[in-house]
Amino acid sequence: MGLKIYLDGAFVDEEEAKVSVFDHGVLYGDGIFEGIRAYNGRVFKLNEHVDRLFNGSRAIMLEPPVSKEEMKEIVLETLRRNSLKDAYIRLVVTRGKGDLGLDPDKCPKPTLFCIAAGIQMYPEELYENGLEVVTVPTRRNTPETVNPQMKSLNYLNSIMAKLEAKLAGVEEAIMINNEGYVAEATGDNIFIIRKGRLVTPPAFLGILEGVTRNTVMELAEKRNIPVEEKVFTRYDVYSADECFLTGTAAEVIPVTKVDGRTIGSGKPGEITRTLIQDYKELTKSTGTEIFL
Repeated sequence: MGLKIYLDGAFVDEEEAKVSVFDHGVLYGDGIFEGIRAYNGRVFKLNEHVDRLFNGSRAIMLEPPVSKEEMKEIVLETLRRNSLKDAYIRLVVTRGKGDLGLDPDKCPKPTLFCIAAGIQMYPEELYENGLEVVTVPTRRNTPETVNPQMKSLNYLNSIMAKLEAKLAGVEEAIMINNEGYVAEATGDNIFIIRKGRLVTPPAFLGILEGVTRNTVMELAEKRNIPVEEKVFTRYDVYSADECFLTGTAAEVIPVTKVDGRTIGSGKPGEITRTLIQDYKELTKSTGTEIFL
């Protein structure tokens, strides 16, 4: 039995969940999305994700067809319809059906759909032993182009970087901005640890200010681990004591090798392991209840 997908006001079988080939989300990547997680019968940081979806929609002048409260209920009901307590949720708003031109005014009604299913970004052993990554030639989009603060449907920039990582024989890439500073991975934020301090790039460098990123920063502060948002280069990554990535799908995953350089001891460090455990404990116990 397949999944039930929310699509424009109704729940349909996944085989029937179709959008028009004239939808500008398909033709031009014109839309906004969110990736959200449910754990143990609760949706983690639902308010923050929906707020970010609406902020991104406002930035591209795309009015979602429902209110924030209705959007949250769509997420919860999608989980209920599929009897899911633990899931990855993909919430998408596109410009909708138009013509073959660029003009968004030719799209009178946005398309809204919500999918809830399972996901596993990386094999479990990589969380235990650490991930190897490379830096790649493709630079991160600048805030003056397609601002990475918006989770737009146009992810070609990240896909190109992911392809370059795969060609190098690894699962993930670190992306550099046009000034040569470390920005983020293809779909995750990056942290390094030096002398007990947690460091991550600031949003103005051209990154998505991730919900998981912000949560990990809060967890670190609760443990009195100093946290800084500041620019750094590949050299700072190579010489770091620890490194890890954060994202809704990936959660918190250690990085133990970058461009062939071993990070720290070559194993997930103490602070990284502590934050992984704290994050797991937090996701188990907090969030908006689904009430299956």
